[in-house]
Amino acid sequence: MMSSRAPRPTPGYLEDDAPPPASVRLQLGALQALCRQTVAVRLALVLIGAPFALANTADGAPRYAVLAAAVLGVMTSYALLRDWDRVGPRLLAHPSLMALDLLFVAILLLTASPASPLAYATVCTPLLSGLLYGWRGAGAITGLQLVVFVAVFRAWEQRPGAGVSTLLIAGFCVAAGIIGVTLRNLLFRFGAAGQALSEANARLAAAEAVESERAFLAREMHDSVAKTLHGLALAAEALALSADHADPETLERQANQVAGAARRAAAESRDLLSDLRRRTDFRAARVDVSAELAVRGREFAGRAGLEVELAKPEAPLFLPYATAHHVLAVVSEALENTHRHARATRVRITLDTTGDTTLDLRIGDDGVGLPPGTAPGDLAKTGHFGLLGMAERAATLGGRLRPGRSPLGGAEIHLHAPLADTAPRTPQEEAAHA
Repeated sequence: MMSSRAPRPTPGYLEDDAPPPASVRLQLGALQALCRQTVAVRLALVLIGAPFALANTADGAPRYAVLAAAVLGVMTSYALLRDWDRVGPRLLAHPSLMALDLLFVAILLLTASPASPLAYATVCTPLLSGLLYGWRGAGAITGLQLVVFVAVFRAWEQRPGAGVSTLLIAGFCVAAGIIGVTLRNLLFRFGAAGQALSEANARLAAAEAVESERAFLAREMHDSVAKTLHGLALAAEALALSADHADPETLERQANQVAGAARRAAAESRDLLSDLRRRTDFRAARVDVSAELAVRGREFAGRAGLEVELAKPEAPLFLPYATAHHVLAVVSEALENTHRHARATRVRITLDTTGDTTLDLRIGDDGVGLPPGTAPGDLAKTGHFGLLGMAERAATLGGRLRPGRSPLGGAEIHLHAPLADTAPRTPQEEAAHA
């Protein structure tokens, strides 16, 4: 049953203490740094105010009392500043220890008077309590300090200006407590917001990684197993249609085609799974793209019965495995589209590099060509994802893919990609380039 209670609004900076975020290491480090700076400010105020206080104090016991209070303030502040890593956690866990600081405030004010410059060092106590304890702790400690001010005023009320000085210092203390709590709450709220932003970025990165893997699987399945299964289905349909009237040799040939397509689909599935399991193992491998293009061109010519021309540089072109995989997948998909859709008789593959910095690959045919203005997204809407997959591979390489008109009269796929490859060459590559 859902509760009808309205959600609690986020408190403002002056309403309640901000809860520490789940991960507070950074925030506590910044909080401790602020506390140390507060102690350092009090040490500086005592050192600056002590000469003025001694100069305005009568000789004898009053001057010795002020000097003792100043020395006590310097020693206490220096000890806190030096050993804050040990003292700070204890103060944070035991607010009652701040009573020692209130005792120091009382001694300082009783000896030096509220009108003394040393009195301004007492402002650091509510500031420190606000940083450490929030509204409740700062309110309690500041209230006790105001009681001390009342007692000190009664002790020094005969001195001219004591009332105004006490009231001024008390106002500074209240403001310092508010500032301390506000800084603490801002620090924790910014920490919580930063943590939420980090978690949101992590979720977005995970979603992007999942989407990238899904796109990768879709491309690999389309460029390998899906095409082979399509060929298997066509071969099986041809076998079924000719089963009643074809001669035994034709039936045997068609049955062998079906069996070969099935074995090829199984091999491609196995290779795809192996590649997925060992993708990181291939990052250091390098492939001669020129030699692989020659092999794939010969295989395609023998299988499709088309004339395949290959124009490539004389020197081998070694690329990292991931780069070569995408380039060769674009070639395979373009050739398969030519075989299935173009009704072509001739294919030309042109590979060129410009100063070892960019790669230009063109696959053209003399078929019917692509409709004018064809875009990968338009074909994907009709269930044809080959061109979209090629465009995604080009984007992965940091390049672009442009479909167009081939000089042979049909369609052409142009892949232009940078060769940002600084990996060292293997000894075999060095020998090939020598």
